[in-house]
Amino acid sequence: MNEQYDAVVIGGGPAGLQATLTLARVHRRVLMVDSGSYRNDPAGHMHNVVTHDGTPPAEFRAAARKELAAYDTATVRDAAVSSIAVQGAGFRVALGDETVEARGVVLATGVADVLPDKPGLAELFGSVVAHCPFCHGHEFAGGHVGVLGVAGAGHLPGLVGPIASRVTVFTDGEELSVELPSAVAVRREPVTGICPSPVGATVSFADGPSEEVAGLFVSTTLRQRAPFAEQLGLALNPSGCVEIDVMGRTSVPGVHAAGDMAHVAALPMPMASVVTAAASGQLAAASLVALL
Repeated sequence: MNEQYDAVVIGGGPAGLQATLTLARVHRRVLMVDSGSYRNDPAGHMHNVVTHDGTPPAEFRAAARKELAAYDTATVRDAAVSSIAVQGAGFRVALGDETVEARGVVLATGVADVLPDKPGLAELFGSVVAHCPFCHGHEFAGGHVGVLGVAGAGHLPGLVGPIASRVTVFTDGEELSVELPSAVAVRREPVTGICPSPVGATVSFADGPSEEVAGLFVSTTLRQRAPFAEQLGLALNPSGCVEIDVMGRTSVPGVHAAGDMAHVAALPMPMASVVTAAASGQLAAASLVALL
């Protein structure tokens, strides 16, 4: 007979850890399955997390797991879920050759950032190259900050302006359709590459001199890190993230979702934040308890 749980939480980042803790606090039998792959893998430290500002993500996860170990009804497995399917009034979750069953599921598998295709960009993502000023902006204080591409040109220069000594938008050959603050410079040539420098990074162009920046912000596109939304036929937002209601419920009863992989339809995209992810994990798990 397959192992039976009240809930299976898939994902071991902030959303999944908090969801597991919430279920364990009311003694629901919960299995958290952690593949060991996280959106913030490239980042050496978390920021904008009260009491944990500057903490390495791995230390945060280790501390959370230590807390979960105090609850007899919580089990943590380091494994990859291969599939999820509806089975009767519950769900069948496959972990390789093993199958477990649950009355409810919390998906917290996150998303992956798809970067612009520029040589050297991926190697610097999470340090000198970032997508969130709230998570990385302060680290570039007093330096020249660049914005790559026109997608973020409407809001990023204003956000980072008080942090930087100066801001430049690198349009990468695209047409700039927004009005920029008067102090923001513009380079319109195609960007040919980014490489590390003593200051931070050197941005090279198809024509004209290179630019030294302390930090470079990019707008990424998102894709689901795991195939479970497709397997379960969940409704998606235009962003590619799972559509949830304000309680974290998806379009399939018994399946809740949390973290960066999901957001309500009223928002254009998820708020990429450790604190927001954890809060959504708590909400998704608490609302699932009402169904169990």
